Amino acid sequence: MTPRYFVVTPVFGSAAVDEHRSRIRRSSAITCNWCRETGVDSIHGVVLEQHSWNGDDIFTARGLPGSIVVSGRFADFVARHGFTNMKLTPTEEYTWDPLRRGPPPSDASGQA
Repeated sequence: MTPRYFVVTPVFGSAAVDEHRSRIRRSSAITCNWCRETGVDSIHGVVLEQHSWNGDDIFTARGLPGSIVVSGRFADFVARHGFTNMKLTPTEEYTWDPLRRGPPPSDASGQA
């Protein structure tokens, strides 16, 4: 008997990228504070704004298009049940730089 399958659509969550603490190189400035959709050239670590997460376990963060974020609770669930078809990376360590543009330039204080 074929097992039942489900299609998953992660919600567009309340959690938002903290632009000052994240290291994201964007191709244009953010013009909409809700969706925060812009072109992303590279990512060298992401931090979410404090108090923006509403408790969702699987979601798309505002300002991080194309990436699915999961809670620590979900990561524990994956480990506990031995899921093997996904790689979980802490957001602070997540790197995506297909064109090798490097991290965004730092400002005078040394912060991105």
